[in-house]
Amino acid sequence: MSSHGQAPTANAMRRALKRARDGVALDSTEAAVLLQARGDDLTDLAASAARVRDAGLEAAGRPGVITYSKSVFIPLTRLCRDRCHYCTFVTVPGKLRRAGHGMYMSMDEVLDIARRGAELGCKEALITLGDKPEDRWPEAREWLEAEGYDDTIAYVRAVAIRILEETGLLPHLNPGVLSWTDFQRLKPVAPSMGMMLETTAERLWSEPGGPHHGSPDKEPAVRLRVLEDAGRSNVPFTSGLLIGIGETYEERADSLFALRRVQRAYHGLQEVIVQNFRAKPDTAMRGMPDAELDDLVATVAVARHILGPTGCLQAPPNLVEGEYRRLIDAGIDDWGGVSPLTPDHVNPERPWPQIDELAAHSAESGFELRERLAVYPEYVRRGEPWLDPRVLPHVAALADPETGLARADALATGLPWQEPDEGFTPMGRTDLHRTIDTEGRTGDRRDDFDEVYGDWDELRERAAPGMAPERVDTDVRAALTQAADDPTKLTDDQALALLHADGPALDALCRTADDVRRDAVGDDVTYIVTRNINFTNVCYTGCRFCAFAQRRTDADAYTLSLDQVADRAQQAWDVGAVEVCMQGGIHPDLPGSAYFDIARAVKERVPGMHVHAFSPMEVVNGATRTGMSIREWLTEAKAAGLDSIPGTAAEILDDEVRWILTKGKLPTATWVEVIKTAHQVGLGSTATMMYGHVDQPRHWLGHLRLLAQIQQETGGFTEFVTLPFIHTNAPVYLAGIARPGPSTRDNRAVTAMARLLLHPWVPNIQTSWVKLGTEGAAEMLRSGANDLGGTLMEETISRMAGSSYGSYRSIKDLVAIADTAGRPARARTTTYGEVPEERRRAAQDSDGHLPQLLPVV
Repeated sequence: MSSHGQAPTANAMRRALKRARDGVALDSTEAAVLLQARGDDLTDLAASAARVRDAGLEAAGRPGVITYSKSVFIPLTRLCRDRCHYCTFVTVPGKLRRAGHGMYMSMDEVLDIARRGAELGCKEALITLGDKPEDRWPEAREWLEAEGYDDTIAYVRAVAIRILEETGLLPHLNPGVLSWTDFQRLKPVAPSMGMMLETTAERLWSEPGGPHHGSPDKEPAVRLRVLEDAGRSNVPFTSGLLIGIGETYEERADSLFALRRVQRAYHGLQEVIVQNFRAKPDTAMRGMPDAELDDLVATVAVARHILGPTGCLQAPPNLVEGEYRRLIDAGIDDWGGVSPLTPDHVNPERPWPQIDELAAHSAESGFELRERLAVYPEYVRRGEPWLDPRVLPHVAALADPETGLARADALATGLPWQEPDEGFTPMGRTDLHRTIDTEGRTGDRRDDFDEVYGDWDELRERAAPGMAPERVDTDVRAALTQAADDPTKLTDDQALALLHADGPALDALCRTADDVRRDAVGDDVTYIVTRNINFTNVCYTGCRFCAFAQRRTDADAYTLSLDQVADRAQQAWDVGAVEVCMQGGIHPDLPGSAYFDIARAVKERVPGMHVHAFSPMEVVNGATRTGMSIREWLTEAKAAGLDSIPGTAAEILDDEVRWILTKGKLPTATWVEVIKTAHQVGLGSTATMMYGHVDQPRHWLGHLRLLAQIQQETGGFTEFVTLPFIHTNAPVYLAGIARPGPSTRDNRAVTAMARLLLHPWVPNIQTSWVKLGTEGAAEMLRSGANDLGGTLMEETISRMAGSSYGSYRSIKDLVAIADTAGRPARARTTTYGEVPEERRRAAQDSDGHLPQLLPVV
């Protein structure tokens, strides 16, 4: 099946070898040439690769050390929905029954292996299984249902928790293709995970007869997405290549460069495995020749050059017929998992070498064999956000804090796995919403941008097309005519033309939008007496636009207690508020049930208050931390007192933009799932769009179209909120990637087009005085908006970002903005209903602001 084409010329090989010796970055063509090195050329290539490896070990503080992990192999299920043509691990339900096995290993079977492994000094539980077996096999689905699990991932999570609690082994999870949400579910129970990329050669998946044909989880694009989602989720991840399955040298080189791209973008690949194909009886590829040892050695050496000195490179020692020295000489620095108890269930015919034997062979090559944990030492030393607080104690119990390797005297012992204690201990500048306006933020700046946000050079390259808005030449006059006649029939081309409108055309667009606004909701400018409560600003999601998020140790970090949250709600009620809007950072110590406690604390203190709280990101965080589905979590939150949710965390609902703008935040599909589910369980929401960074008008159009589609399905949006990007303190701007926020033209066009493209499904368009100020907000009221949002009483997110328009507005201030636009103002509830008389009187007496708040700056 291999088709490698013509061998490279001697000149091409000499040039490529010289570049490797000189430490010059290789391109894909040179890498493909070097993959074919043999004889003296291969010796030359391996020597230069070994020098790269040695430099990396020296820099990492472990010169002359080669590592391994002492582990047990737990094949949780051998059922799989894929049909790989070389696999003997996977079987069918009938064979499992005839052999006396269940569809999955039982919890007792798992724990028996784990306990025996712990007694033998193992520290890792390698949990391997087939991809989503319940999607193919009814027997798998029936087994899960009988045991009380929604899906295989839920069982994997439960197994990992029991292993941590009862044996102390560290789970390393290989469940195959995972979604972004799956990573959020599993990260709290395992310090590391993995999935082999194998190859980027799509034809090996798409063409009949290919080794991956008929296997949905082996599509290269799907597997690359998994690697990226792991990086976005700060999961230390293992991946690698399977060589000799029919790929060309060019395709093999492309696979290595794909791994390098992921590593440079997210820094989450803790190791890359180069594994050689071995033909097995009773498979479709039983007649395929094994990958030759020279092929393996050359691939290891080229991988070392491509991944560089910081990459960790592994080759399985049980697949090389004792040729350990050649792999060490080619640049590996790790032997992978080696078990004194269990076989390699993927290659059962190839027993593990004894650890003493492996140590002796390593010593012959001048290397000391040292034990590491399932998670690599670099990530052990980094800690959060790479290691979830719930597994940190388990890792710390086995790790040498100085090296990050396994402690020689450590024995795995079960430790409790649990959510953090309920509630918060108040900490930090809990008055930041006031002092940000008078004292400002502290001068400390994060010095770990690359660690938290990813590689800036990579992001600049990806964001380059979004730095300057594109231009579209289309008949604006015809588009304006259509908008005035029936905006629901605007084509995408017409809408794009209007999103680019300027000058007299923009003025005409805004007048048209304002006419539609008048017909839809009248002339009243609405506002709500509300208080924002950002209960914590500690967050580890790595949003590249956010200046609000702090680490726990930062001077501006704060967390409110439940009593403080309730006190603030009571204060707001006393001055006429009808709503509190509560959002916070994704705090690593926040238990998933804490959101219920926050909502309940407000309702117990102020039963009549509308609780508008928890962004889709927080919903997903809460659901994954509790092990509940999104629907179950939202239902429970509603029972605890939640009345509606803010449709924030939307940014731009286009993953092309999202993954430049954010690192660890939820993808578009998950945001949509949360919003739709909230609407279905009776929780309304707002909808938002943050624009003016690396986005384009075409992204605005797609975002608004998607919101219109959701609203037609659910009817759950109360309003659409425009959120102009505040660039001043945003890391993505400071790094030279984003532009400095939207122009006035952009703000007018977005507001007007939101009115037209969401008509008649979303009647209320809100503009932000926090971001635009009095004059800017008034201009948006003349461009199709009808709502000013709320008094806020405290506002931290925009102020930390650099907004200069203060942290609250009184009722008189909001009425003045409406008056500037020539319109009357009227108070509303969250759902745009009439405000009760008692609330109106309380708000009028206080002017809708707290006595202790300072005047607006």
